[in-house]
Amino acid sequence: MKRLNNKNIKTFVFRLWEREVSEDKISEKEKETLKHWRLLAEKDLDTHHRRESKERVLSALEHYFAEKPRHIKSLKQSAYRIAAAIVILLTLGSFFTYTIFFKPDVYMAVSGNRTVHLKDGSVVTLLPGAELTVAQSFPASTRIVDLKGDAIFTVAKSKSHPFIVYAEGFSTKVLGTVFKVSQSGKKKSVDLYEGKVAVSTEGVPVSYLKPNQKWTNLGIARTTAIISFAPSETSGKQSPELLSLSFNDVSVKDVITILEGNYSIKIYYPKEIENKKITADFTGGTAGENIESLAFILGMEVQKKENIYTLKK
Repeated sequence: MKRLNNKNIKTFVFRLWEREVSEDKISEKEKETLKHWRLLAEKDLDTHHRRESKERVLSALEHYFAEKPRHIKSLKQSAYRIAAAIVILLTLGSFFTYTIFFKPDVYMAVSGNRTVHLKDGSVVTLLPGAELTVAQSFPASTRIVDLKGDAIFTVAKSKSHPFIVYAEGFSTKVLGTVFKVSQSGKKKSVDLYEGKVAVSTEGVPVSYLKPNQKWTNLGIARTTAIISFAPSETSGKQSPELLSLSFNDVSVKDVITILEGNYSIKIYYPKEIENKKITADFTGGTAGENIESLAFILGMEVQKKENIYTLKK
């Protein structure tokens, strides 16, 4: 059956209501539609949502019961209205209350960018392929959205209402700022343009970014790197600078792969230790200093020849 839009749904419901009041019969087609919606609503909603739906419906009907009709005809009409409301709203209650009060808004950018204006004044630019999910309760005391894919956020400032973006495997928390969330396969990153953000992911400490800094997991779980893109004091050009690199229970093979890629070096090591898991923090050091730290953790020595490092027992 073809789904109706909200305008058509409202028209359909009020026509049914009028027929209940006037005691006209409901057509077979209308009965079929009601049955279809009831099955659809019961399929999508759990017990918790059904209970809340009934509570909302009954609450909405309180003013009818508070009426005091002056004569019998008025009493009969009120009874019809109440009966019609109960029949229709309890039949469709779960469906409508879920759609109006619970069903989140989902925005997608199919082929090009899409700009989404949120109720709190925040603006989200979805990049192609991205999907943003916003709960009906937004904005609440904590402003929460879910993101798949890449997007740029310009968040309305609020010191008392944090804004949290839940992405795939990590989250970004802000009070008011401009930042970009990127997700490509296992590789995740957050680029900060204005303000401050806190990035959280499982297994590693929270990372706090300043403007012109990037957080990334470099495509490896339980890994965090902070990279600065601040303009150079001498040339004025932006060049990436690794500020910190953290690993929590990550294999030696993955750690060395990241060090080689970041510093454009080659590291040789015994094959038997490649799957050994280590925890390490490298902060603001040179390639040589960080490899010395790695060797210390592994209980090994380092030999260097040009851009080639060898770890030995």
